[in-house]
Amino acid sequence: MSKSASPTGKSVGTTDAHPQERTARELLTQGRPLFLGVDGEGAAHYWDSYEFAVAVVATDDQAEKVPLAETPYETLAGWCEYTQDERGWAVGPHVGGSIVDDLARGLDG
Repeated sequence: MSKSASPTGKSVGTTDAHPQERTARELLTQGRPLFLGVDGEGAAHYWDSYEFAVAVVATDDQAEKVPLAETPYETLAGWCEYTQDERGWAVGPHVGGSIVDDLARGLDG
């Protein structure tokens, strides 16, 4: 067996993306879209800054790409607020700020 191969036939050191992320990658132009979070219904949201679009991938593999230009929400922040109002966020949203801001919020909470 070569050093780069594992018993499963996959290269050592590589990881498979979460199924929802793989679906988002298929919908969007960017190779690694930004994970925004998971809404209250379990759908994962991914941001593609190149296309200025969000991929919304449900747990049943239903997915859609939503270009923000085709919505009333002109910014990513607007999309996140809309999602909060309509479905809530179970995880996230992870947008803006920095890890330092995230840590500070965690300590305050």
